Amino acid sequence: MSAVIIPARYGSTRFPGKVLADIDGKPMIVRVAEQAVQTSADKVIVVTDNEKVYEVCSNIKKVSVMMSPSDLSTGTDRVAYAAKNIDDDIIINVQGDEPFIPPVLIEQLIQGLKNDKSLKMITACVPFADINNSENPSAVKVILDKNDYAVYFSRYPVPYNRDNIEGVVRYRHIGIYGFRHDYLFEFASQERTYLEKCENLEQLRALENGVKIKVVKTDYNPLSVDTLEDLQNILKILSMRNK
Repeated sequence: MSAVIIPARYGSTRFPGKVLADIDGKPMIVRVAEQAVQTSADKVIVVTDNEKVYEVCSNIKKVSVMMSPSDLSTGTDRVAYAAKNIDDDIIINVQGDEPFIPPVLIEQLIQGLKNDKSLKMITACVPFADINNSENPSAVKVILDKNDYAVYFSRYPVPYNRDNIEGVVRYRHIGIYGFRHDYLFEFASQERTYLEKCENLEQLRALENGVKIKVVKTDYNPLSVDTLEDLQNILKILSMRNK
């Protein structure tokens, strides 16, 4: 069985209350949850530290809501907290600030873990349409091996194209994760690792501890909301689509 768990922390540093930001008439967290219920997941759970978010999500069909302590440091910690109460073997962590995450992408992660029992962790990436955009450290890059397992994640534009070789592709990491249930707790209980601290990327903890991460390639370009400016850009895109 599988569960999608959506961590929805209210007190975002850069954009407090963003999970309740209105996007074309709906709170962002509602849009995320409605995408998740369109998959084969047996459960969709929103886990939050805020009563307003809890109340809003309580009205979403086919979605459960759970309160968590406010002192959990990461979204993964919040997901692990919620997963303690369920026995689903596959746990998909969908970020609460991805209002247009495609159900088909969530489904690819579910099926990836179903089809390969040896996998402990799976995520996703998309090629940069414009390689110049890969210079932004906020857009995390991932290097893949020939079998689409992650070699490394970095905020630096990797691979570095020293000799200006034509056709170099850089992949942008998409912050959606699938975990085997038992491995989620192992991962959440481990100390932060050296490279994880250097890059401030928690997925490096898995690689440093010798766990292979499968990476699904997609054509979805993330429309996540980290700042008020991100929200304004999304509203502009929606306005253009609705014309």
